[in-house]
Amino acid sequence: MSGYDNNPFAEPAGENPFDDPSVTQVTNSSMEGVDQYNPFPPPATHVPTPRAAPSSAAPYQPAVLQPSTEPSPQATAAAAQANLLRQQEELERKAAELDRREQELQGRSPTGKQNNWPPLPKSFPIKPCFYQDFSEEIPPQYQRVCKMMYYLWMFSTLTLFLNLLSCAAHFFVDTKRGIDLGLAILWFVLFTPCSFLCWYRPVYKAFRTDSSFSFFFFFFVFFCQVVIFIIQAVGIPSWGNSGWITAVSDTSNKAVLAIMITVAILFTICAVLSIVLLKMVHSMYRRTGASFQKAQQELSTGVFTSKTFQAAATSAAATSAAASASQGAFQRNN
Repeated sequence: MSGYDNNPFAEPAGENPFDDPSVTQVTNSSMEGVDQYNPFPPPATHVPTPRAAPSSAAPYQPAVLQPSTEPSPQATAAAAQANLLRQQEELERKAAELDRREQELQGRSPTGKQNNWPPLPKSFPIKPCFYQDFSEEIPPQYQRVCKMMYYLWMFSTLTLFLNLLSCAAHFFVDTKRGIDLGLAILWFVLFTPCSFLCWYRPVYKAFRTDSSFSFFFFFFVFFCQVVIFIIQAVGIPSWGNSGWITAVSDTSNKAVLAIMITVAILFTICAVLSIVLLKMVHSMYRRTGASFQKAQQELSTGVFTSKTFQAAATSAAATSAAASASQGAFQRNN
């Protein structure tokens, strides 16, 4: 019965399960409870911390104005002179550059290529005036005839030089032949460059550019050249030509006679070759499709686009406008 005397609601006499050290530590800690936690705490007031003053403050210094230094008149003049000298040197350098470019442009053909004719040494004071290259500028079907025209020009130049020597030899034998020697010198000096410029270069340009105007110009001038070759081969006395009549009419010196007959033969060859080449060029001209209308069109286009013509027209217009203005002012004054 003693077992029933115990109080069932009394704390057991055994060990307390909450006396475990880990549980005791958690329950006795100073952490706030969940019920005491405020999720919206009042904002904390920030108390500014006073800034410590510097131990040693810099003493007050007044602003000092620097005196303005203006250049003296001598320094200004020297700087201006140096600037003028520098500008003058720059202008001289640009002028030298322009002169160099102008010389380079003068040494080039209208196509922009370096001139190569006549083939003169680089140290020679006279530079080449034309560009000539048959294989590059002339179509293959025209190269043979164009070269033959060039060889004809060289052959005629050689014939004129031999004609000069023949007339000189004739003058040494007979001093009355001075007029023939003078005219022979004139023909050599005149016909050599004129034949190159007036009929060889036009036919070269005609074959190169298929220009109708160049063809017509060549036909006109070269026909005159054929007539001149015939006259020179005939050898009219006192005309400066050692032709057949002049050679046969004077047989006093056999050496001079041989030279004159040789020159007469050369003039005859020139005349025959010129006639043959004239016919060949004319046949090629008919196959190119050139015409007189195209020549007129090329002439008009070339004239109106020429810088010389434009400058002349501008000058004439300016002169006319100035004359009209002066005449109007004179009439108003009256």
